[in-house]
Amino acid sequence: MNKGIVYLVGAGPGDPDLLTIKADKIIKKADVIVYDRLLAKKIIETFPINAEKIYVGKESGTHIVPQDQISEILIKKANEGKTVVRLKGGDPFLFGRGGEEAIELKKVGIKFVIVPGITSALAVPAYAGIPVTHRHYASSVTFVTGHEESDKKRDTVNWEKLATATDTLVILMGVKRMKIITDAIIKGGRDRKTPAAAIEWGTTKNQRIVEGVLEDIADKIVLNNVKSPALIIIGEVVKMRKMLSWFGEEN
Repeated sequence: MNKGIVYLVGAGPGDPDLLTIKADKIIKKADVIVYDRLLAKKIIETFPINAEKIYVGKESGTHIVPQDQISEILIKKANEGKTVVRLKGGDPFLFGRGGEEAIELKKVGIKFVIVPGITSALAVPAYAGIPVTHRHYASSVTFVTGHEESDKKRDTVNWEKLATATDTLVILMGVKRMKIITDAIIKGGRDRKTPAAAIEWGTTKNQRIVEGVLEDIADKIVLNNVKSPALIIIGEVVKMRKMLSWFGEEN
């Protein structure tokens, strides 16, 4: 039996209309779909009726299927000669562990294809009316994860060094550690009055935005009970939201 193929596909940030044309085409021809949490219901409803659907969603602190087992599933199904779609929220190569899965497939000679997705790191600020760069406010942007794996002996992000190294900081998966992160950024020399915003369920009908400044955004996240999925953006570009807010206001 010939080996199958695995498509590592990004499903976008939440709004089902942001699924790419290529991703949609590949989903429709899948024999097996291995999919994550946070996918829009409308996307799940497009899965082929006869496709095998395997849910491997992860929540903070809870992995229904451990990462090594996910890779084993992809390999097993591809070895059965099937077309396998590994469907991830956002983009598979930006904090999506797509690189790890691709390596495991490469090791055993399984053919794979990467299908980039629209990342929440760009789409969520855009839906909040916040450009991550702007000629007058920010010429550089850093995307960084606020979540560290429990098996790491130390935090591998040097927040103090990063504090003044870039104009805009976009922090994914950092809600629970935001106080630690913002304290380190302030310690690194960033102005404590730098505008900041937390965006919950960005690009969806449940989108909610909490604004503050660097020194108080962590407290406002707690006060307003902001939960994952949420993204935090720090930088002068946050001020532009007052002018550029549009989502929910379009005709």
